[in-house]
Amino acid sequence: MAFVTSSSSETPTFAADEAAFDRLQDGRARIEAELKKVIVGQRDVVEQLLLALLAGGHCLITGAPGLAKTLLVKSVARVFQLKFQRIQFTPDLMPADITGTEILTETELGRQLTFVRGPVFANIILADEINRTPPKTQAALLEAMQEYQVTAAGVRHPLAEPFFVLATQNPIEMEGTYPLPEAQLDRFLFNVLIDYLPEADEVAVIKQTTSGAPEPIESVFSGADVIDFHRLVRQVPVADDVVRYAVRLGAASRPGREGAPDFINEWLSWGAGTRAPQSLILAAKARALWQGRAHVAFEDLRALAPPVLRHRLLLNYRAEAAGITVEQVITRLLETVKVKE
Repeated sequence: MAFVTSSSSETPTFAADEAAFDRLQDGRARIEAELKKVIVGQRDVVEQLLLALLAGGHCLITGAPGLAKTLLVKSVARVFQLKFQRIQFTPDLMPADITGTEILTETELGRQLTFVRGPVFANIILADEINRTPPKTQAALLEAMQEYQVTAAGVRHPLAEPFFVLATQNPIEMEGTYPLPEAQLDRFLFNVLIDYLPEADEVAVIKQTTSGAPEPIESVFSGADVIDFHRLVRQVPVADDVVRYAVRLGAASRPGREGAPDFINEWLSWGAGTRAPQSLILAAKARALWQGRAHVAFEDLRALAPPVLRHRLLLNYRAEAAGITVEQVITRLLETVKVKE
């Protein structure tokens, strides 16, 4: 099946799997309807989470307690018929509590070491309050996130695909927490912010959760469908000028580099690496497909720049002293870096 691309970008026609494309378009309304059974509002948050799923990326979810982060992740897992595991990160959690460990078992051949799989062996992992556990336990997820495997006693144990890590962190209470290292933050496609609901939505939540039991969520897709969507997303063509715009956004965020804006040199101690424009293009492809388009537009990149960049830019002491936020830096960056040069 061939789709006509945007006239504003000189890209080849998009020859893709017609069945997968049609399934995604037909299922979009059903997915939204199923999630609305339990999730009120938070439209941008839901869309970004679904885009990360379609693109095959991991997601960091930042928000105060009680904003339905866990409920949202569980609901998405049900819609896509994926195996879900929640891991509550605590100060005493050990790496083996996540990946699994070898135990001594009795067999016909005598005593042998047997690997018992940990909760990471699922399709969707909710790493709840990931910044509550020490770095050695946080790092236990790194191999799984990057290599889609777990190594124990020198033996490689592949993880079932699709595999997603959706980690939550509480931005309010910082005492007794261990901020994620930059290398691990960079593995997350998005950092999604969940804010408080407007009054009308909050009233709807209270009424819905204090009356009867919610309607059960029905599955719309399967894990095999998700893998098909991953392939479909990567087939979406991107014009060279769109790719260059993503690269310029990333490059302009790096302080001390030639051509970096003055406010970047003043406010940032570290900018986005190459994984940022990679993530931006991949997520933009997913957004284009989600909206029924067969081409990536500049607007896709601009809409997704905040969740892609906000965990990859490191403010310096001058910015913190002046009360500058990462969101303000990203807004200024989008105003400074022009779409076309």
